[in-house]
Amino acid sequence: MEIVFEHELHPDLKALEWLVGTWEGDGIGDYPTIEQFRFTQQVSFTHIGKPFLIYSSRTWLLDEDFKQGRALAMETGFWRVPGGGREVEVLLSHPTGIQEIYTGEVAFHKVELVTDVVARTRTAKEVTGGKRLYGLFPAQDGTEERDLGWVYEMAAQGQSMQVHMSAQLKKVPQ
Repeated sequence: MEIVFEHELHPDLKALEWLVGTWEGDGIGDYPTIEQFRFTQQVSFTHIGKPFLIYSSRTWLLDEDFKQGRALAMETGFWRVPGGGREVEVLLSHPTGIQEIYTGEVAFHKVELVTDVVARTRTAKEVTGGKRLYGLFPAQDGTEERDLGWVYEMAAQGQSMQVHMSAQLKKVPQ
């Protein structure tokens, strides 16, 4: 039996088609409970023809010379657009013991999300809420390509909702 990996994008996901692929780039992180840091990231949005995108993100610390260092965060999950409308549901899992469910809307090449549920294991740090924004914008290198920018706001460890991480990512050619 031959395994086929090429699948048509499920019609419900047409509004998120612009996300499909692998994206890489650098960003910055900060929060009152930690020191500011720079990171590099790889984000992947794939699909298997079903009504969800498979999401994966990995980050690594960047040193003062912008060389990749130790692994930082990782998250995986699924993005859904029930009925192919504008409403987006995102389920994320973190190896640190945190599970998040986000809801939001997609409008052209922008998705705004806010947590509906945050669950954690007994040993995970306290995270009480999050907001995420993903969007395409013109690349800074003058090409016609578009970069993926994202911002993550977090309420955690007794702190109010505030920006924690942001990055600018370029699409990796296939």
